[in-house]
Amino acid sequence: MDTALTRLVGVRHPIVQTGMGWVAGPRLVSAVANAGALGILASATMSPERLRSAVREVAARTDAPFGVNLRADAGDAGERVRIIVEEGVRVASFALAPRRELIDRLKDAGVVVIPSVGARRHAEKVAGWGADAVVVQGAEGGGHTGQVATTVLLPQVVDAVDIPVVAAGGFHDGRGLAAALAYGAAGIAMGTRFLLTSDSTVPDAVKARYLAAAVNDVTVTTAVDGLPHRMLRSELVDSLERSGRAAALLRAVRHAAAFRRLAGLSWPRMVRDGLAMRHGKDLTWSQVLLAATTPMLLKASMVDGRTDTGVMASGQVAGVIEDLPSCAELVDRIMAEAAATLDRLTSGRTVG
Repeated sequence: MDTALTRLVGVRHPIVQTGMGWVAGPRLVSAVANAGALGILASATMSPERLRSAVREVAARTDAPFGVNLRADAGDAGERVRIIVEEGVRVASFALAPRRELIDRLKDAGVVVIPSVGARRHAEKVAGWGADAVVVQGAEGGGHTGQVATTVLLPQVVDAVDIPVVAAGGFHDGRGLAAALAYGAAGIAMGTRFLLTSDSTVPDAVKARYLAAAVNDVTVTTAVDGLPHRMLRSELVDSLERSGRAAALLRAVRHAAAFRRLAGLSWPRMVRDGLAMRHGKDLTWSQVLLAATTPMLLKASMVDGRTDTGVMASGQVAGVIEDLPSCAELVDRIMAEAAATLDRLTSGRTVG
């Protein structure tokens, strides 16, 4: 399927796997790339040295294009950009709007820049700064999310910018891809759907929790880091929502100490990172620390399999996903469903 997205990044299918921390590692990214979609390596949970190693591992596993996701507000974002350029990575994606100088530096090196946004004004800003495309995530998406549904946000952004728009939030099948194309998108991005594949390294027990979840088991809470965060309801989420400030601060310090050791960060650096993630919100100190150490809460589930002590970021689509195909099987199925849906619509045939 030829779209503005496939032409821009050089993939066969207009499907993007999002950069999920602790999930989007070399195995998943290379499997997605080999399936003809765009895999995005998550770098926020990696040291710069590990990032370079992971990029080289993906490159050894596939000849297809892939990307790296960066935290635009990270103190070492410039160093990570240098690694992307030096290693010849095709795409740089950002969870937040990157600084204009980062966009310029990447584009000068021939890297395609695709920020993720959750509002029309943010899409307009990064488009004006030279971004090559934009991922637009509606409220259905997992992780930090907004309040506007994809079906409302997507057409707003499509009408507002003249660069390719990739739709995210609520997509898991070919009917969704066909719907996104009808809205004017150039493709779709999916996180939870790729997490729930046989190529994902997430522990089986955690995948089972996702597969068992109903739509109502996917909640939005501010208890983790003070920002709206869509995830599976779990023991930890319930505990955080019940905790007083003293208990929450103690838990946050404990997680912060563990993450500091793992990432090799100083306490001042961690506090700066936590403050940078506040986005103007009035957060308690426990929420600032949790914002900086949310990667540890994700690691507990996504790597260690501890669903009782970790958080499980999730899109609402977890409630309708029932299987664990390989990435190749999933991408082929989505493309076949999309083609059948578009054919039915253009031929005038009805469902059933």
